[in-house]
Amino acid sequence: MTRGPIIAIDGPAGAGKSTVARHLAQHFGLLNLETGAMYRAFALKAIECDQDFDDACALERLARDTEIRLESDRSANRVFLDGQDVTERIRDSDVTQGASRVSVHPGIRTWMVDLQRELGRRGGVVMEGRDIGTVVFPDADVKVFLDASPDARSQRRYEQNSGNGGIAAAAEPSMVFRELRERDERDRNRANSPLHPASDAVVIDSTTLSLTEVLARIEDLVRPLLDRRGPMEKVS
Repeated sequence: MTRGPIIAIDGPAGAGKSTVARHLAQHFGLLNLETGAMYRAFALKAIECDQDFDDACALERLARDTEIRLESDRSANRVFLDGQDVTERIRDSDVTQGASRVSVHPGIRTWMVDLQRELGRRGGVVMEGRDIGTVVFPDADVKVFLDASPDARSQRRYEQNSGNGGIAAAAEPSMVFRELRERDERDRNRANSPLHPASDAVVIDSTTLSLTEVLARIEDLVRPLLDRRGPMEKVS
């Protein structure tokens, strides 16, 4: 069966990937699959099991006994870890920081890539992450690398955290900036699938752009693809 279109949205922390992906999914009638939530769910499992983020072998053993499931509709994802809904908990800062640490291990990334490919194999999806267009689906129909300056991304993340409440809301702006820079360092310099744009990705720097401007640019990339394929049926 011919698969539906795959839209890949990659970029660093705080670039606005989740907001863009949710909008595209709603606007074009696609499913929104937030793959970064899967790494956060596994980081939460490591936290709950008091597992060292730097012990690759132990993390791989833990992964063999871990079930992560996304339930996606047109507007949101629910994230389940071993059958429990952890959608809200994985947004807290300790889990977010843990996700970038567990994701540097090649064995964990290989496991996650297999899960992500299974989620998106039928297409009709917007997938956002850090290596969707380079590793997970290098044949994605549209690839966007969304970026912004560290200052802009830190400010957006701080405002997002402040609005969400919970543990993350307690972080001062300087702490958010430091954590984001540390995460950038890990993501861009890890040995396995480091963060970088795919060679055929459209790079959009949103530092001085409004959300409306960013969305308009990406809609212009996606619309011709869907016009050629015709209306999408819901992917179950």
